[in-house]
Amino acid sequence: MGATIIIFLILGLIVTAILISPLLTKQRRNQIKRRAFPPFWQEIIANNLPIYHRLTTDERRRLQGHIQVFLVEKQFIGCQGLQVTAEMKLTIAAFACLLLLNEREEYFPKLRSILIYPSTYVVNETVATGDYFLAEKRVAKLGESWSRDQLILSWAQVQEDTQHWNDGHNVVLHEFAHQLDQEDGKAEGVPILPQKSDYAIWAQVMTAEYQRLCHDVENGFHAVIDSYGATHPAEFFAVATETFFEKPLELLQQHPALYELLQRYYQVNPRQWVE
Repeated sequence: MGATIIIFLILGLIVTAILISPLLTKQRRNQIKRRAFPPFWQEIIANNLPIYHRLTTDERRRLQGHIQVFLVEKQFIGCQGLQVTAEMKLTIAAFACLLLLNEREEYFPKLRSILIYPSTYVVNETVATGDYFLAEKRVAKLGESWSRDQLILSWAQVQEDTQHWNDGHNVVLHEFAHQLDQEDGKAEGVPILPQKSDYAIWAQVMTAEYQRLCHDVENGFHAVIDSYGATHPAEFFAVATETFFEKPLELLQQHPALYELLQRYYQVNPRQWVE
């Protein structure tokens, strides 16, 4: 009888912890968001995030709060002797947190560490050379998003992207879009959506737009969405995200259904930041 009571007490404590934990996390994050945002942080972000001053007052406030939570919860690791600076952390956090302005209250939950290389880094990849043969080759990378707990970035590329905001390429937006896609454990170009009914619309629009890009690439047509998006649906979502934030007017004009879909998902309207 005593053992049974103890088991029920333990189960009760576990259930209580599961129920209370999200509330405690939300309370802790709200406290972090209310902290004063250091002026020199704001100066760094204003210098490195070209659209910062075009955000509304509410968007800047939300972005600052998300950045503070992000910096507390994520670990930054310099690779190849790179010393991680406040500028590196804040720049990466600012770009990444643009994707969180929809107030989902999730901060890339699977991500623990961000590895930063000074510039392009090289990795070994196994590729198929035939039906039964595999080969290993060395590949130069600018960034990677792992489905477990790490994301890798080239700082030189991040700097390049801060100086060329309107070119439709941003390694931070790209890799963190992959993080959103990978939250459910799969990289297939479908992030977790607010409602079940959203998935049918997402599949319809994304499939049509992906096939359109593949057709354009195959036929040598110019597209506002980078051709790399035609390699896989997961890459299409990441590249479309880059285009949505960096080339909103062109995307809206050429792909209105895709723009509307991403606007509904991210709950922002980048067109207002450039008009």
